[in-house]
Amino acid sequence: MRTSISDLWQMKQRGERIAMLTCYDATFAKLIEAAGVRLILVGDSLGNNVLGYETTVQVTIDDIVRHTAAVVRGTQSAMVVADLPFLTYGTVEEAINAARRLLQEGGAHAVKLEGGAAMVEIVQRLTASGVPVMGHLGYTPQSALRFGKVRVQAKTSEAARALVEDALALDAAGAFGIVLELIPAPLAAEVTKRVRGITIGIGAGVACDGEVQVLYDLLGMHPDFMPRHARRFATLAETIQSAVATYLAAVADRSFPAAANSSTMDPAALEAALAGLALPDER
Repeated sequence: MRTSISDLWQMKQRGERIAMLTCYDATFAKLIEAAGVRLILVGDSLGNNVLGYETTVQVTIDDIVRHTAAVVRGTQSAMVVADLPFLTYGTVEEAINAARRLLQEGGAHAVKLEGGAAMVEIVQRLTASGVPVMGHLGYTPQSALRFGKVRVQAKTSEAARALVEDALALDAAGAFGIVLELIPAPLAAEVTKRVRGITIGIGAGVACDGEVQVLYDLLGMHPDFMPRHARRFATLAETIQSAVATYLAAVADRSFPAAANSSTMDPAALEAALAGLALPDER
């Protein structure tokens, strides 16, 4: 059975923290699910981590559909949430079409969108159409061109009040949860107490109902960069580089492939196959 929204809500009521991870392919999806992850986000952060883009703005609906399908194929029990990419939900009609593709073609179990009160009608229409929706407030990566530098949001009383009102509006519109990114921890705690749905923090403190992290940050895949809100739980960049260097050396010194990595055939069959064929210097 897949993790359901009801399961997540029950975890909130029991005070159980919800660990969410981004994932973009079937191999990693299978591994993190086996480790116990019940909630996966196919985030448009795949633009930065997989596709080599500077921001998430360049990520298309085709990109998200393709990677969502891969993640779903790699899982059996995790709930998979897919991001609606930049400018694919400017109108209700666009949002419905994009969500249809993510659920029908990608196999997603829910979608996530950025924005507050302005998204209420879209959230209402999607949920009324049977599409589970997760909101996203605070620092919203699709607004990177407007925000400029990544920084904590909602630090003034006016901005904090606006964020709380946005969260309440999304909650009332039917969003089953909200990602709170880069907002003060005390503010995130107050939002969490006031909404019925789950809150998933990233750079928002420990009082949220759960936490989401970018898998590549957690695994230490970027040796030269680590956001303040993240932590390396492994240093796979070093491990991968070391493994590749060892492979290169083994190829160069002919220790790989060894006999155990190869197959053989009947010498007579080989001789028959080569009968009458000349070597290059014999031609």
